[in-house]
Amino acid sequence: MNKNIFDRISTVIIVFICTILINFISSIYFNPVFLAGVLFLTFIKILKREYYYSAFFLALAMIYLELNNGFKPFSLILLSFFIYSFIVPYIKRTISYSQLNEYLYIFIFYIGFTILYILNNSYSSDLFFTIFINIVIDFLIVGLMI
Repeated sequence: MNKNIFDRISTVIIVFICTILINFISSIYFNPVFLAGVLFLTFIKILKREYYYSAFFLALAMIYLELNNGFKPFSLILLSFFIYSFIVPYIKRTISYSQLNEYLYIFIFYIGFTILYILNNSYSSDLFFTIFINIVIDFLIVGLMI
């Protein structure tokens, strides 16, 4: 098995703390969904490696995001498990270029996140701009981490 940056517990703790701090500060000014894609990708890597003690911290960060955005508790965790169980194997089977897969996972997660947000809250045109900016930032962060 290849080692990557997500194998270290320190990386998981840093993602956990950064996600909570940034979303706590940004919730005052605008709709906070910052680093949700990185959190999701880290969650998938941790589940694949079966590091369940680390998944606890990431689940806490997702619960914080859910409660901060007005979602039902555990909705992002269920979305993450759904994508991990059903969509990730399909993407692995159909796309042969493995470096593209992580970007597709984040993009699909944000599509699901947007659908959940529209179902739970009112629709606004600023939502799509915020999601687009967050996708670009998450792609840059994931590109640096890989």
